[in-house]
Formats: sequence, C-alpha cells, structure tokens
Amino acid sequence: MATLRPLNGSARQRRPSASIPIHYDPADSRRYEDFSTIDWVQDTLVERARRRKDAERSKRTLGKSIMATFWRAFDATQSWFVVSLVGAIIGLDAAFMSIITVWLSDLKLGYCSQGWWLNRKFCCWEMSDSLEAAGDCADWHSWTGFVGIQWLVYVTLAGFFAFTCAFIVKSFAPYAAGSGISEIKCILAGFVIQGFLSFATLSIKSIALPISIASGLSVGKEGPSVHVASAIGHTVASQFHRFKRSSAKMREIVTAASAAGVAVAFGSPIGGVLFSLEEMTINYPIKTLWRSFFCALVATVVLSAMNPFRTGKLVLFQVHFDRDWHFFELGFFILIGIFGGLYGAFVIKHNLQVAAFRKKHLVNHGISEAVFLAVLTAAVGFTNMFLRIDMNESLDILFRECEGGDYENLCQSWAQWRMVNSLLLATVLRTALVIMSYGCKVPAGIFVPSMAVGATFGRMVGILVKALYRAHPTWAMFASCDPSKPCITPGTYAFLGAAAGLAGITRITVTVVVIMFELTGALTYILPTMIVVMVTKAVSDQFCKGGIADQMIRFNGYPFLENDDHAFNVSVSSVMRRDLVYLPANGLSLRQLKELLANTTYQGFPVVKSAKNLTILGDVARRDLNVAIEKAELSDIVDPDAQCIFALDLADGDESIDPELGGESPSLLSPLDNDEGAIDFTSFVNQTPLTVSPKQPLEFVMQLFQRMGPRAILIEREGHLTGLITVKDCLKVVLAHEAAHERNKDERTDDELEQTLEEVKLWFGETKGWIGNWVLGRKRGRGEGRRASRVRLPREVEEEEEEEEEMAGEGEGEGEEDDIGSKGTGMR
Repeated sequence: MATLRPLNGSARQRRPSASIPIHYDPADSRRYEDFSTIDWVQDTLVERARRRKDAERSKRTLGKSIMATFWRAFDATQSWFVVSLVGAIIGLDAAFMSIITVWLSDLKLGYCSQGWWLNRKFCCWEMSDSLEAAGDCADWHSWTGFVGIQWLVYVTLAGFFAFTCAFIVKSFAPYAAGSGISEIKCILAGFVIQGFLSFATLSIKSIALPISIASGLSVGKEGPSVHVASAIGHTVASQFHRFKRSSAKMREIVTAASAAGVAVAFGSPIGGVLFSLEEMTINYPIKTLWRSFFCALVATVVLSAMNPFRTGKLVLFQVHFDRDWHFFELGFFILIGIFGGLYGAFVIKHNLQVAAFRKKHLVNHGISEAVFLAVLTAAVGFTNMFLRIDMNESLDILFRECEGGDYENLCQSWAQWRMVNSLLLATVLRTALVIMSYGCKVPAGIFVPSMAVGATFGRMVGILVKALYRAHPTWAMFASCDPSKPCITPGTYAFLGAAAGLAGITRITVTVVVIMFELTGALTYILPTMIVVMVTKAVSDQFCKGGIADQMIRFNGYPFLENDDHAFNVSVSSVMRRDLVYLPANGLSLRQLKELLANTTYQGFPVVKSAKNLTILGDVARRDLNVAIEKAELSDIVDPDAQCIFALDLADGDESIDPELGGESPSLLSPLDNDEGAIDFTSFVNQTPLTVSPKQPLEFVMQLFQRMGPRAILIEREGHLTGLITVKDCLKVVLAHEAAHERNKDERTDDELEQTLEEVKLWFGETKGWIGNWVLGRKRGRGEGRRASRVRLPREVEEEEEEEEEMAGEGEGEGEEDDIGSKGTGMR
C-alpha cells in the first residue's frame, strides 16, 4: 500500500463561515524558480486563456476602429519583427567577434606598422592573401628576430589572454564558461536555469569568447556562438510583453536564435536550421521551423553584408572544389570515417574523466587551470606549423587544392614526408589538448577543434595516397586517373576528415553533410561526405550513444529525456513515487501552507478530497501557491490561521464513502468555532491533470513527457491517487538500464577475451612444439635429402644412416673387381 502523507490541520475539518476568493489571473507574469521544470501542458493552456482575454479586451475597448486593426496587425506580425531583430543582432555580433578574434590571434606573432588595429592579412593585403606573404611583408613585424624570445612572447601573451578571459568570466558571469549547448537543450526542454540567457551572460561571453580563442586554447567559438545567439534571442524577446509572459513563445525565439548561431558560425543557414531540428529540441512545430529559417537567413545576410574578412567568405575556412573524385578513393574515405568514429568515442570518454577530475579537484582553481592549459598549448604548439596559427586559418590552409598559394611547402612533393610527420604530430597533440581544454572555465566549444583534428589526419592520408600514386601510377586501381590532370587532391581528404571529426564528436549526420556542402558548394562531394559521416556514426555508436552535449547533460544531472526508443518491460507502478505529500481539499491553514513551502522543495502538489478519500481533484504548482499566498497577504482581513480551500464545490460537506478504504469518511467542513475565515485557492488548481494507470508501460509515459512536456504525471487507480512520476524518475531507470547493459557487455567482453587468450595460448603451445620438432630435424639431418617436409623421428634417421652405409660398402667392392673405367663409375 502506498505511503501517503497528508498535510491537514486536524483530523476533523472545519467549515468556514465565509471565504475570501483569490482569483487566478492569466495575465500575471510569474517567474519559474531556478532549476525547476516548466509544465508545457499547463503553460499552453494559460497562453490560450491569455490570448482569449486579450482578444476580448481589444474588441471591447477598440472595437473595429483603424487603431484596432493596426493593433491586431502588429500583434500578428510581432513574432516576425522580433525574429528579424534577433537575426540582425546575431549577424552583427558574429562579425564583431570574427574581426576581434583574428586580430588578437595575430597579435601573438607580431604587429602591423601601418596601424596597430590591422591583423596580418589586412596589413599585407596588397601583396597576397596567403599567410606566406607575411614573411616578405615590410609592414608586418615580428616582436623579435630571435626564435627563443619570440617563443617566450608567444607563450606569455597566450597566458595573459587566458587569465583575462577566465577572470572576467569568473567575476561577472560564471555561466559564460563552457559551450552552453547542453544547457540550452535542457532549457528548450523546459528546465529553468535563471541567468543562463541573461544580458550579463551575453555581454561577458561576447567579450571573452574572442580572447579565449586568441589564447590558443584548443577550443572553438562555434558552440559558444549558439549560446550567444540564444542569449540574444532571449534578451530581445524579453523586452516584449507577449514573449515575456509565455514560456512557449520564448522557446520559439530561442530555438530560432540557436539556428542563426550555427548559421553564422559555419556560414550555413540551412545547416543551422537542421542543427536546431536534429540536435537542439525534440518538439519542433512547423511554425518554429519557418521562424528558424527566417532568423538564420537574416543573420547570414547581415554577416555577408559586414564581410568581416573582406573576401566575401562568411567563414575563414570556406573553400570551393572543382575537381572530381574517383571510386578507388572510397576505401580511403572509409578509413577517414573510421578515424572520426574512434576519435569521437575516445575524446568523449576521456573528456568525461577530465571533467570528473576537474569537478573534484579544480573547482576553485578555474583561472589557474585556464592559464596552465594556455601556456602548455602555446609552448607545445609553437613548434608545429599547424598548431601555431589559429584553427580557422589552419582549416583554410588544409582545405586548399594547392593552386591558390602554398604554406610552409605543404604542397611540395619533396617535403611530403616532413608534412606527414607534422600532420601526424598535430593530430595527436590536438586530440590530447582538446580532451584537457574542453570544459575549462572559459568560453569553449569543441566543433572546430574536432574539425581541425580530422582535417590534419585527412590531409595526411591524402598526401600518403598521392605519394602512392606517384610511386606506382601504373597500378590497376589508378587506371581511372588522367595523367594530364592531378589525380589525388589532399585538400578534399582534409575536408572529409573535418566532416568525420565533427560527426564523431556530435553524433549528428544530416546537419554535418549539409554544413560541409554549404562550405564548399561542391555537389559532387555530397556522396563521399555522406559515406564518411555514416561510417563515423556507425563506429562511434559501438562505444557510446549520444554526442558530447548529451554526455555532458548526463554528467551534470540535468533532467532531459533523449528521443530514443527504449524497451524496459516494466510498468509505471514499479517506478512511481509512493511517498507523496498531497494537499487536502480544505482544512489546511495558511500558516501550515507556508511551512509546507518552506520545508519542501517539491514543484507541485496533488490535491485530493481528504486524507482517507484520495480521489484526485487536481494539482497545483508551487509557483502558483507562492503567487496565491502573496495575493492573500495583501488583504488585511486574512488571518494566518485561516483555512485554505482548494475545492470550493465541497463547501456543502462531503459524506462520501471511500470505496477502497471502506468506512465513512469524516465530515470535511464543519462550522467554525471562531471567525478565522477561509481563503479560496480553487482558481489556482489545475483540475485536469495528466493521469495514467499504474499498469501503463514506462515507455508510454516517457513518450508523454517527450511530446507533451508535463512537469509530473499522476498515477491513479479508479480515480484514487496511488503515486506520481517525473522525468527524473524515468532518467533513473534509463541510467540503471544502461549501467546494467554496460556491465553485461563488460562481462561478455571479459569472457570472450579470456576465451581468446586461452585459444592463443593453446596455439602458441602447438606452434612451439612444431617449431621444436622442426629444429631438431634440421640439426640431425644431413644432405639435401634431409630437407623433407615431414619431420622425422630420431629412430627413423638412424635406420636411414645404416642403410646408406651398407649401400656405400657394396659400391666399393664392385670397384675393385672392375677395370679403371668401372672404378671411376663406382666412385661416381
């Protein structure tokens, strides 16, 4: 039997002589408590009530005048106006951060004599747009001509940038640290994190993000750009009453803003829309799709008009390929896909271990950690040509077809083995640095670092394949190559490696293909990209499910249900909470209600008829109770011991019999002995809560949470309360199921490994015996006849030697009797 704890004033309820009604006003703007969950079902009903009330007020006050028509038109187009404004601001902010990032990154290597505000490319603009021109540019000066001092300046500035970034983040906006995608996914699902999308977080992250990238840490700006864009959407929409009062409307704007953030980060408006659809949210109405598309379009147009790189490119590593690929390259493309899957699984696993270590030992040392990582990265990366420069510039170089300029002899055949060594070293070091750096207390993303790792590996594979073709151009596999044209393009291998790295760390597929297509505009490379991405996902899913954002959600313990198919084969009754705190319909004093809210952290309470009659009358949210109490206390006639009524229709008394418990329930309302009065909270009670039977499968309840978004679901049997279930209860089952699956998998792996080791041991034993017999036969054998394939026993060897001696004696006797010729024949 469920253990249910009633909260009522006494066993015998008292009837109020008069009640003070506290009305529920849908127009009231109330804030959800921090780390609470939004009830999307109730929020939708409240929003509809607000719209209906606003329409009635508008019709009553304005009628059919011109002003009324204008007001209705403005209300209808208000969402599109906000989306346009948000997109424009996101485009401007992206251009600002791109310009500052490039300038600060070049500042570590030198300065421009024409103007301190010019980066290296703009300083040498008239000569060439390649990085190699900086060495011959008279206006660009390194800090010193000595390599050792240049290294020291480089490392010092990297540490200074990291210190500045970590300090302002810790001092003014701690939520500005990290990527932010994990938290935004939870916010769009209904989890409230106050201050995460505030104007302070937006301002600090917009300032700190370029400094973080310029410090040289192996972090990217694309993930934080999504956080910045979402904060812009939330900040702008909060200035309009329509969005401020509705969580559902605010979710539409934040979703559209996240799509625009990816669009300006990769120069991919369609990819941004697909990212918000595939990665950010589960519930995605068509209306949200259109607004996301329009917001991404406006942001991309504004960024293109700003033209931050003065090249017409939306991002620095945008490239165009005009060469085709060959079918024999598919095997190498699959190899790159396998690497992307292994990279993603390896980085996710070890980054979670680093995050656990950081959470346990480095919580109060965020600034020191950031400085240490920046100094380490700069000290190690200065010696490698691909780690020394900004990752966006590195991608731009690695994607080249070797016709638009060279960088450090990357395209020269005589330097190919030196490049292979440098690329391999860059791949290994960058992977290690990404594992350590992602999650430190600075704005840090992981998209572009993963693309950089994949690009260096892909370029290395491309150089090796090109070297193979040059060494053996007549092989059958190269028959499709035209000798008059380049057969292998290492830049395309780097491009596909970047796609593999991005897909491996995020576990998204369609979005990656579209983003890479929009980066190149090459229709012919869609098929290789799709193959690489699918191989990457297939390999990475063998190790763990979900990308880095999903894993960080689990690591931080956020209440978020993935849109996955589960088969637990359990009912709700085995998972639901049985020890509940519920509210009786009446008999609870105002003082007791306030004590209840002060002593508990529950976000809602079921409302039943009485302690013995658990018939469900509805539920009431904690925030609604707080608002109701605030309104009640504004009245001077309310006594602290006044009764709180949650079901006014029981005011005439209730003599019902509980069909489960049996017996007669006590009178709920009896005459009061004093003039305390009563407070009517009926209008705050949700009288149509979502309920299910205890026999319902858990998978069905999880689908209700995903598609409808309730805060909690009541479990009832024949109308009587038996339990309650929330998203966190479902997550406990999911985690326990996955942990059991991993244990079984580990046990099977251990058994298979033990069996394999036994087989290998047996094979080694048999091989050792065979080799021993063979060596023994070789030692005892003589002449060419001893090299028989069958290993003979020592006894057989002795018998053969005796037979040979007898035959030799017979030959000598015949030679003595014959003439000289016969002797010669016998000797032969």
